[in-house]
Amino acid sequence: MTAIEVNGVRLEYDEVGRGPAVVFSHAGIADRRMWMHQVERFSAAHRVITYDWRGYGESGDAEGSFAPYKDLLGLMDALDVEEATLVGSSMGGSYSLEVALAEPSRVTGLTLICSGLSGHLWPEEMNEYVKAHVRSSVPAERLARYRGGRNEYVDPDDVDAMARAQAEFIVAGPHRPSSAVDPQVWEFALSMLRGVFERSWRGPVITELALDPPPGERLGEIQVPTVVINGLEDPPWIQAVSDLISDRIPGARRADLAGTGHLPPLERPAEVNQILQDLLRH
Repeated sequence: MTAIEVNGVRLEYDEVGRGPAVVFSHAGIADRRMWMHQVERFSAAHRVITYDWRGYGESGDAEGSFAPYKDLLGLMDALDVEEATLVGSSMGGSYSLEVALAEPSRVTGLTLICSGLSGHLWPEEMNEYVKAHVRSSVPAERLARYRGGRNEYVDPDDVDAMARAQAEFIVAGPHRPSSAVDPQVWEFALSMLRGVFERSWRGPVITELALDPPPGERLGEIQVPTVVINGLEDPPWIQAVSDLISDRIPGARRADLAGTGHLPPLERPAEVNQILQDLLRH
């Protein structure tokens, strides 16, 4: 475990191995621990870097307005990483994309796993589903207070209820029971989610700034080898983002993984590692 100051905040990161750099950016429902299988697999021949976003895991608190992709770029600068393959999960995928658009010479390849996309407008159907199946897990008055930030007390039962509802929605997926997820993966995902809500509900309200123009309008500019990994049990609205990205990035390869939700690096590590290995060979 190592810390470094980036853009005025302390970022915790791990760096293992030597060789061409591969930088991993975790999902918004997780922290840098989600990459444990990839660190083990690739550190023998690569310089593998994982980090916690500001406000996540062991990194410093997030406050005010900031651009997460600039934190990723700042981390690369601070660690003297001139160029790297970027691997991003969920919104970590968008931050990786934004780096590739902002500083294309710094990125040699992209692996985007169940990727989000900064600036993307989610359909009302998804918002209604989340309201009914996720947000309803905590009484509306308390949830509003938690989301308002800086709470002296956060009920652990509320944290657990929200973590479970979010995991059922996105780790298992809307059409798959949680019992279908490997128990160890399920419990690990719940542990990370509890940490996310416990911390975010105590912290201040923040504003994430995206690249301008937003990445969705510039996908055709991506020129590096790109792989889009999609879990076929992920919510359909998130899979639609994978469709958009793989359709618009020139030459992007697509891998659909059956029986897999929003965290393929944990559910299907062997398949994800093989896909990443094939990209790194080029």
